[in-house]
Amino acid sequence: MSLIYVLDILGTFAFAISGALVASDKKFDLFGVLIIAFVTAVGGGMLRDVLINAHPINWIGDLNYLFVIFTAVVFTFLFKSKIAHLSKTMFLFDTVGISVFTLLGLEKGLSYDLHPIIALIMGMISAVFGGVLRDVLTNKIPLIFQKEIYASACLAGGITYLILNHFHIPENIIFIISASIIIIIRVIAVKFELELPKIKDDLFTKK
Repeated sequence: MSLIYVLDILGTFAFAISGALVASDKKFDLFGVLIIAFVTAVGGGMLRDVLINAHPINWIGDLNYLFVIFTAVVFTFLFKSKIAHLSKTMFLFDTVGISVFTLLGLEKGLSYDLHPIIALIMGMISAVFGGVLRDVLTNKIPLIFQKEIYASACLAGGITYLILNHFHIPENIIFIISASIIIIIRVIAVKFELELPKIKDDLFTKK
């Protein structure tokens, strides 16, 4: 079992818990919580695979994802009151998760001979669209459209991957450096509450 696969599983677990917590706060029943956890954890990868016509779709080809999601839901129901104290740990898992999902999605896009820009978009979809689907299904404005540097961090890491890959640097080194870029940007953005600029006024707005 490779380190990347382990990180992928940890990221899936963290995403599933975040989905389960949102659904639980919305007073969904057990089945509803399970569905939202599932969509949050594998929705981005599933959408990517559908878009590039990759088969089998991520979770269909590896049942471990389903087992991890189910475990995350059970864990949330049993220890929901304690998870709040693990917010930093969950943030770390989530951040590692989006970095791994971004790069795995990017690599998969390249393996299907997609243009690097399209492959980069596939990587971002893998990382962030599970959360988008979660928020839409629970009647919330998706977090990535409101605050925090999230998708932008994935974009920076993906571009780093493409640049380093162009110079034929060993793949493991490329993966570590690119993932680190995403993690560092996310940590700095959250720590210092950095946000992308919003469109409020234009040149013709009267002060």
